[in-house]
Amino acid sequence: MSHTICQRILLKLSGEALMSEKGGSIDPDIVQRLAQEVKDLCDAGIQVGLVIGGGNILRGGEKASEGLNRVTGDQMGMLATVINALAMQDALEYLGQPVRVMTALKINQVCEDYIRRRAVRHLEKGRVTIFAAGTGNPFFTTDTAASLRAIEIDAELMIKATKVKGVYSADPNKVADAVFYSRLTYDEAIDQRLNVMDTTALVLCRDNNLPMRVMNIFEPGAVMRLMRGEDIGSLIVRK
Repeated sequence: MSHTICQRILLKLSGEALMSEKGGSIDPDIVQRLAQEVKDLCDAGIQVGLVIGGGNILRGGEKASEGLNRVTGDQMGMLATVINALAMQDALEYLGQPVRVMTALKINQVCEDYIRRRAVRHLEKGRVTIFAAGTGNPFFTTDTAASLRAIEIDAELMIKATKVKGVYSADPNKVADAVFYSRLTYDEAIDQRLNVMDTTALVLCRDNNLPMRVMNIFEPGAVMRLMRGEDIGSLIVRK
């Protein structure tokens, strides 16, 4: 096994990362490419936990604003994350990578219940472990779920995968002179409202001293280069 900076990570992907540019909710080619990136990490001896959002299929908060009950909307969103998790599971298994989907909701016919000790054991056995259905509770985002699961499994680093280089003072696709931050603290991200993650997720990471790296998942091989020690994206730390 070659040297890497972490032995166990939690990778957070947005549901939108799986979308086709043509408008489809799940693009098989994109899922397969992301699965290959994850398998490469596993082949290097890194234990990978994975959380995928559900925004490519449904956002509970948006449905609530349209008149749907918020609790119902969030429950529908949780099920959307299960769909994405199953798609990623299939792509990883196609590549020969052992994988388990664990969900905060009881859906025993398609995936396992989330049990922390069992999840850690899966990781120790070299299985990618996908955590679906958020925290199992309404009013909490998948960002918060990712922070919670990362802390529970004793991940050394959480990686927030985005479509841009890292953390900026504003959306770089809309603001030409947006400032890029290569390193910042959780308090700075919260105080400046940088929209890295929701505040609950950031506070969880801060209070449990879990570092986070925000980076562009669409740059091929970037996650592996990060694991090899390259300074990629934005690093967020407690202080």
